[in-house]
Amino acid sequence: MNLTNVLARRSNKTIYRDGDTVVKVFGDGFKKADVLNEALNHARVEETELNVPKLYGVGMTDDGKWYMKTEYIEGKTLADQMAEHPEEKAKYLELFVDLQMLMHRQICPLLPRLRDKMDRKIIQTELPTATKYDLHTRLESMPRHNKLCHGDFNPTNIILRDDGTPFLLDWSHATQGNASADAARTFLLFSLAGDDETAEAYLKLFCEKSGTPRQYVQKWIPIVAASQSVKGKPEERELLFRWVDVVDYE
Repeated sequence: MNLTNVLARRSNKTIYRDGDTVVKVFGDGFKKADVLNEALNHARVEETELNVPKLYGVGMTDDGKWYMKTEYIEGKTLADQMAEHPEEKAKYLELFVDLQMLMHRQICPLLPRLRDKMDRKIIQTELPTATKYDLHTRLESMPRHNKLCHGDFNPTNIILRDDGTPFLLDWSHATQGNASADAARTFLLFSLAGDDETAEAYLKLFCEKSGTPRQYVQKWIPIVAASQSVKGKPEERELLFRWVDVVDYE
């Protein structure tokens, strides 16, 4: 295995190209269970009608780090396309929403439940007890669905192959649950990146195309923001805690 051609670096993982494969090498802090869970999520999503790179295996490098090997897809991310062709941003954003809606039509009955994950994350936050109670109450009141949710759906996790075929990447946060929770997280990801304009355009387009009232997606935002705050990124804390304040958007 040749780990010299770096495709991307993250704070806790490095992604390499090795011939026709991609090797994601996890940092020292990654637990075996988390790596195997990501691989299992990926394998289950492969069984849907979505275009997903094939999973080839999980292993350990010579220096004791876990890795996951998948099919290499030749192309550019949707984020790169948006940056290189700003005049076509509206077209790419429409494709982005269409792909998310296609994903939400898929069913993966063995994936973890989004509601259970959110419950655990709320407990782990540093929020006051009263705020946690309000968030748990709001979560319990939300409709129960079983749609495939990505959990980190953003343009960097979509590759457009040279023939235009889109492939969806990174299923480490995949769950089954309410599609509006997934949309709320995507809205927050754009906001956290400082791109409020795209965040608003995305939410408007998602609600129009899916026939979802904007207020319904917004009711998920405090819950999703609380979940995101558990990652403990200082640069995100202030914005997330503003969203966490349980406000009645209706």
